[in-house]
Amino acid sequence: MALPNALSISAITEPTELLSRVANERKKGLNYCGDIAPEDAYEFLRFNQAVVVDVRTTPEWQFVGVPDLAGTKAKLATVSWKNYPDFSPNTQFAYEMSRISGINKDTPLLFICRSGGRSLDAALAMTQAGYRYCFNIEGGFEGEPDAQGHRGTSQGWKAKKLPWKQG
Repeated sequence: MALPNALSISAITEPTELLSRVANERKKGLNYCGDIAPEDAYEFLRFNQAVVVDVRTTPEWQFVGVPDLAGTKAKLATVSWKNYPDFSPNTQFAYEMSRISGINKDTPLLFICRSGGRSLDAALAMTQAGYRYCFNIEGGFEGEPDAQGHRGTSQGWKAKKLPWKQG
């Protein structure tokens, strides 16, 4: 789910540069800080403290995998945007986010889901809840299905060959 004004943060190694780009995105009228390409997000995470919030469900984390942030300064938080198995909205999402150690309203939060829809909704909701730096990782963890119906081959974290782990 790429937006036409996706934010590229290539070569950004200082939080002040990211915040400057955020200000420019906000001037464009976005209600959150924008989409970030997976490879740009990973490069930023390597040098800056931030939190990747994986908003998928427990079965997705366990059987599909999660971003591996061992080579970064970031941490991973797993908070479902929708409840499994009925996919009803998680009405406790903002509360669960507020309980995560190390997150405050100025922490850069990079949301990820399967293909970018749930994570976009989460970024919008957390921005509305007063968190200043909420981003959506475009294409999510696996992206949309390719011509053969397979995910993780053309879009998203996995397709860009970024570190991930299963289980």
